[in-house]
Amino acid sequence: MHFFSVQAGFYKKKLKTLQPLSLCGKRLRQNRKIRDCMEYQAFLIKYAEIGTKGKNRYVFEDALAKDIRMKLKRAGGEYAVSRERGRIYVHVKSEHYDYEECIDALRHVFGIAGIAPMVQLPYSEDFSVLEEAVLSYFRSAYGDAPVRFKVETRRAEKAYPMTSPEIEQELGHSILEAFPNAKVDVHKPDVKLRIEIRQFINIYGKIIPGLSGMPLGTNGKAMLLLSGGIDSPVAGFKVAKRGALIEATYFHAPPYTSERAKIKVMDLARQLSTYTGPIMLHVVNFTEIQLAIYDRCPHDELTIIMRRYMMRIAEALAYKNDCIGLITGESIGQVASQTLQSLVCTNEVCTLPVYRPLIAFDKQEIIDVAEEIGTYETSIEPYEDCCTIFVAKHPVTKPIVEKIRKSELKLLPEIDAMVEKAVQETEDILIRKEKGL
Repeated sequence: MHFFSVQAGFYKKKLKTLQPLSLCGKRLRQNRKIRDCMEYQAFLIKYAEIGTKGKNRYVFEDALAKDIRMKLKRAGGEYAVSRERGRIYVHVKSEHYDYEECIDALRHVFGIAGIAPMVQLPYSEDFSVLEEAVLSYFRSAYGDAPVRFKVETRRAEKAYPMTSPEIEQELGHSILEAFPNAKVDVHKPDVKLRIEIRQFINIYGKIIPGLSGMPLGTNGKAMLLLSGGIDSPVAGFKVAKRGALIEATYFHAPPYTSERAKIKVMDLARQLSTYTGPIMLHVVNFTEIQLAIYDRCPHDELTIIMRRYMMRIAEALAYKNDCIGLITGESIGQVASQTLQSLVCTNEVCTLPVYRPLIAFDKQEIIDVAEEIGTYETSIEPYEDCCTIFVAKHPVTKPIVEKIRKSELKLLPEIDAMVEKAVQETEDILIRKEKGL
């Protein structure tokens, strides 16, 4: 890539040699009504990791384009998504559309590193066409503000008669002449005005950050143990960001947990689905199993034993629904059931891998992400789930696997039938943001 690397003083020295083009630009500005470029009709979608994927990159690009199309369905308007030489474009097909809704939809797509609203011109070797469009864009975007700018040109279409440095110099001069308050700063510019000359000519100066990550569905499917707390929705978001589709299991304990607690978890799944797409929520009635554990097992081991049966049931549902891993919101040492010794006991009942993306996060870091993705306010609503209702006053923090196994023998033989019943009678609810379910 070539960069605009000359200072404002250079432009002033070049005024005489650039006179014909500057006059041309001046006439264009005086004699033509330049349209408002803030009504963007195209967006350049930038990705990061996908670009490292080598020969199978097209698989990830296709997945990303598909997810973009799906997310834009809720934005209002008609859009077309296209690919060209490592670029993905969104073209607005509607006469009118909601710009903010469009950007919000794109910012919920995993795999997008940046969104560049842009002016896109048909390819033309007439420099005055490019100059007019750039000046119009600059006027609409920045007006007479005292911005420091830099022009960067990428000339993929080598047939264009000017080199990248020449284009940068000419456009830089035209901008300085047209906007007296603007200044060149090649080191720390306020604005990087980017010109891409390809099959089309792209002009953009702003890149809106995206979520990055990997497109949904490119890394299989996993089962999230979703509670009404702060952590598990964040864990689901983090794994989905790596390209995994998500299903979720929620453990309900009526009448000890209210119907409102269940609705709270459904709300969390709905908020999460704005990023992950539709989520199948499996609601497990856990009351009978919890009461059996409470009645027959040592109370300081209640949390660990309940957690082990949750993992068993979640894994059974995972196998039943073609998931290849479990996801939890556990973080080392956050509570008694999340010490290293406790995690060893929990893992011992699983054959599927257990993904814990928050394992080294502290609570504030988790809260920060929850606020960012919009789940925090729902998570702190005062409706308790089964994990908080059946909790020991003094839970063991360093459980021993052999001792826990021995305690679980007290649940036999009825416990196996209880687990089978819980799996078979699971309520399945499809959470789909678009339909408000």
